[in-house]
Amino acid sequence: MSERDAKTDHILDAALPVFVRHGFRKASMADIARAAGISRASLYLNFNSKEELFRAGSIRAHARTMRDVETALTGPGDVFSRIETAVAVFQRELIAPFAGSADAMELFDANMALAKDITLAARARLIALLAQALSDTETAGLIGLGSLQARPADVASVVVAAMDGIKHAEGAGPHFEEQMRLFVRLLRAAIS
Repeated sequence: MSERDAKTDHILDAALPVFVRHGFRKASMADIARAAGISRASLYLNFNSKEELFRAGSIRAHARTMRDVETALTGPGDVFSRIETAVAVFQRELIAPFAGSADAMELFDANMALAKDITLAARARLIALLAQALSDTETAGLIGLGSLQARPADVASVVVAAMDGIKHAEGAGPHFEEQMRLFVRLLRAAIS
């Protein structure tokens, strides 16, 4: 990793808690510079604006998360365990850091305003990865989707829709993983 990349990572690491604490609108470049232990001028040498910095953080978070999701889906266990782990990774790395903020909705809105393309690409990639895991498992004869009259991509889309629904359900925050485990058990019962 180059010195510039290390500095960028350091700034992005420092910025996340600032955004969580203050929200997007109230967080300032001065707050972020202070948290990173650098001058505002140095911060502006790396990022021209708070929006650019936020987008860079989103790019990095989504890239890291999708690598971890891929690892989960190619790891040990049956397809249902791997799906459960992959969805938990996605939630833990992309949703949970902001969900505890008093300004969570504002942060999610800022992400959709500044990095919608990145977010939607990650969601599409998640569906594709889940579909591939299901397809490979079906090809191996370990599950059958025929009784559901569904393709692997259809089931993967439903998994992600369930994840979104559970994420937005009232009081789901601390119970997200438990509720997703229940959903995966239902999925297992339907297609095993």
